[in-house]
Amino acid sequence: METEPRTQTIEVPGPTAWPIVLAFGIALVGAGLVTSAAVSLLGAVLAFAGAIGWFREVLPAEKYETLPVDPRVPVVGTTRHAIETVAAVQHAPRAWLPVEIYPVSAGLWGGLAGGAAMAVLAMLYGVLSQHSIWYPINLLAAGFFPSTVPSVADLTAFHWSLAGVAIATHLLFSVLVGLVYGALLPMLPSRPIVLGGFFAPVLWSGVVHSVLGLVNPVLNERIDWLWFVISQMGFGIVAGIVVSRREKIRTWQRVPFPVRAGVEESGLNRGQEGSGR
Repeated sequence: METEPRTQTIEVPGPTAWPIVLAFGIALVGAGLVTSAAVSLLGAVLAFAGAIGWFREVLPAEKYETLPVDPRVPVVGTTRHAIETVAAVQHAPRAWLPVEIYPVSAGLWGGLAGGAAMAVLAMLYGVLSQHSIWYPINLLAAGFFPSTVPSVADLTAFHWSLAGVAIATHLLFSVLVGLVYGALLPMLPSRPIVLGGFFAPVLWSGVVHSVLGLVNPVLNERIDWLWFVISQMGFGIVAGIVVSRREKIRTWQRVPFPVRAGVEESGLNRGQEGSGR
């Protein structure tokens, strides 16, 4: 009497949706930086629940699922009557993107130009709102002194100390952000204005709004965030235009590291030295 073939089984890790919950929670935490603290709070709760749920899937004992295995071997066939040959490229180095970048001077000049445009927009806001160009300058400097909140009359008057702190801070951050733009714009060569003029200013404004509300709530209430975003966009657009108009240079990715570090010579001048002998 013939017996039925015994079905083979295999154990695989059990399915779980907790990793997706964890990833979605982390995404909400980041999205809350540019929206509101409630979104970040919800994301933190989901991320915590996803981490605990994921840990419980493997601790103290990993969960498995038993699946049947088909003992039949599938037949592999093809309708082609000949094998096509593909020419393979031997010893081709993999390119690191971007192949071309902007020089450091492009980010420096872009940051200075964007800082000038941002300063003009900020002073225009001061004239229209408080009839004083010193209002946004003093307001920027006052952000470094959260314990003392000046009055509106003090913010509209000229102060050497506040003006010096504001100018130095504005120049420093303009140069640093310009250098960052010069490094990031080669990643989006076709749309530099989208990154520099819209995406980055909105993201940065959301971060400043979230941090300043905790560090200096009174100063946070005196900032017109619409004009703040407009000033940031003016910086990004001008800096992006200045950086993108500079000529790119090729990276040294194909040159060996000892040559890039200056430890060894590249050998490019050996022919010139030999010809002069």
